[in-house]
Amino acid sequence: MNHVAAEARSLEGLSINFATVRQFGSFGAIVDACLAHGVTAISPWREHVAAAGVEEAARIVKSNNMRLTGYCRGGFFPAADKAGLEKALDDNRRAIDEAAALGSPCLVLVVGGLPKGSRDMPLARSQVADGLAAILPHARASGMPLAIEPLHPAYAADRACVNMLGQALDLCDALGDGVGVAIDNYHVWWDPDLEAQIARAGRNGQILAHHICDWLVPTQHILTDRGMMGDGIIDLKAIRAMIEKAGFKGPQEVEIFSSQNWEKRPGEEVLKTAIERYLTVC
Repeated sequence: MNHVAAEARSLEGLSINFATVRQFGSFGAIVDACLAHGVTAISPWREHVAAAGVEEAARIVKSNNMRLTGYCRGGFFPAADKAGLEKALDDNRRAIDEAAALGSPCLVLVVGGLPKGSRDMPLARSQVADGLAAILPHARASGMPLAIEPLHPAYAADRACVNMLGQALDLCDALGDGVGVAIDNYHVWWDPDLEAQIARAGRNGQILAHHICDWLVPTQHILTDRGMMGDGIIDLKAIRAMIEKAGFKGPQEVEIFSSQNWEKRPGEEVLKTAIERYLTVC
């Protein structure tokens, strides 16, 4: 096998989340950039699909033989009133339809935090559970698995009141078939029960996606200062070993929000660096 073929094969385990390389612009431009570097797996965001149109985005995926590792994102279930709750459910059903049209293996869910004006965390978590249960029949009918992504506790108030992998798996177990988890290193690396919970997810076939980036020390902004793999303190290889031992062999999806650094750099530089770091430190 020649060098080019060997590298192409080695990149089969790499996926690029569109948030990492949004500098390229449109859905088609991001796909073209990935293909130019031998990357054939992607995870689009709804904003890019909306700009292109679902049909056109699906055509681009199919015509270029791209693989999706997820679709970002649904969720944000909690709301202060009935109208808000129903609006969230309708939006999630649309997201399920979009994910199905694109051929995604799952819809990633960031479940939402406290309802506006509330301090009632048990209520927020109850609304998340109720929201998941409400959209699950549509997801099952569409053949679209729902991937709950637990987020770091710093996001509990505004983005996700599900903060530990064990919490997400408790929801999966309560809801049954069609629900699993997206494991993002950035959000779970600190969890003292991580290895046991990854093994638990594997036993039940609940690992649907694996996201990678790094945790910088110091972190300048909890949302927009994620590190490129190898620049921080996460033991990337150790977590990947846990995930593969649990039975998940799907691609590692690079998802980096970095307005402090990487978003200011040319897309080509970001993409090349992500590939190099995947090959060397992941």
